[in-house]
Amino acid sequence: MAQKIVTTYVDDLTGEESAEISTHSVLIDGAGVEIDLTDKNYDALLEALSPYLHATGARRVRGGTAGKQQARKTTSNTDDAAAIRRWAKENGYDVSDRGRVPAPVKEAYEKAR
Repeated sequence: MAQKIVTTYVDDLTGEESAEISTHSVLIDGAGVEIDLTDKNYDALLEALSPYLHATGARRVRGGTAGKQQARKTTSNTDDAAAIRRWAKENGYDVSDRGRVPAPVKEAYEKAR
């Protein structure tokens, strides 16, 4: 028997289906969520948060397990997917030109940096 598995990526905000959706982690007051967004909606989220993230008294939080995990996730989510793909191809990883970059490739990229 043959099977065909189809993965559909859906923007959590709009319900839009797209191959260009990435998962982003958001942590506020110790409570976190992961949200799948198109680049357009992720940019809108960053724009909405920008005044708060760049406020004069705002400071980056470090330390603690949750803080370290969040810092690592934020770094991987804000990196340019094209740069990760370029690095992956130069280092022998098989990655597609579109869609999500596989988590093991992102982790290898982060470790190499």
